[in-house]
Amino acid sequence: MADLTTRIGALTLKNPIMPASGTFSEELAEVFDLDCLGAHVTKTITRGKRAGNPVPRVCEVQAAMLNSIGIPSKGAEWFLHNTVPFYADYDAPLVISISANSADEFARFAEEISVPGVAAIEVNISCPNVEDHGKAFAMRPGPTGDVIRKMRSATGLPLWAKLSPNTGEVVEVAQAAEAAGADALVTANTMLAMAIDSATGRVRLGNVMGGLSGPALKPITLRMTYQCARAVSIPVIGCGGISTVDDVLEYLIAGARAVQVGTATFISPTTMPRLIGELEQELEERGLTSVDALIGSVDIADEAITLAEYA
Repeated sequence: MADLTTRIGALTLKNPIMPASGTFSEELAEVFDLDCLGAHVTKTITRGKRAGNPVPRVCEVQAAMLNSIGIPSKGAEWFLHNTVPFYADYDAPLVISISANSADEFARFAEEISVPGVAAIEVNISCPNVEDHGKAFAMRPGPTGDVIRKMRSATGLPLWAKLSPNTGEVVEVAQAAEAAGADALVTANTMLAMAIDSATGRVRLGNVMGGLSGPALKPITLRMTYQCARAVSIPVIGCGGISTVDDVLEYLIAGARAVQVGTATFISPTTMPRLIGELEQELEERGLTSVDALIGSVDIADEAITLAEYA
């Protein structure tokens, strides 16, 4: 049997398949054995309670989904007393996704949730930075480095920086996160988008704009994964539009050491366990003994690489 084990920094995952934040919850334990996953990634939480955005919060568009959930949260205290104990019964590492309004608040929050049972913190730096006129931390290298650096001083847990596709400085942001102490990158969050009902002229989301996810996003986040994997030495986790085993293979070949599955779970709740089985079968059919043999194996001519660096 092919070995699906992969390493994300200090963490060893039994396979490279895990959920994307916001698309996974304890209720899925009624559908399949959650311990089959490489890791568990929670919905993003905030320190205090948060109501979220006005409805409608979700709409379907061609080959994609738009969401403007607004990170509703029951707060850190509820999470630590309810969610963390739930996952204690599982062997797969628990990764907590967090959001905050400032670098200092991120650091305080990281310290609070660095408790037994939490294996890593995914840093949602696509959220607005109140100290930078509401611009997302991940839009520029400076704010990215600032928040990761302060979090690094506040916790010994691995930090996974979840990047944004809405920046034109992807590589610089990735390098800033690595230099500040991030242990891994997640490429990437949703892309800012909107939809209008042509019959009524009304916007289709209550918050006007939202995040684009699903198959339409994959070429963008796959490109980001390739760029970041070449630019940093820390592991990259690919995320965006994954629903088939071919999608998984593309991300691994591009340089990702693991992938996160999101929108596809809404369509079919058993997508992740299916992908694990299909990935193992695909490796065996290719005569590969481990998933490592695929990682970063993309075939690009030397002259194409040179040109891509100037694109």
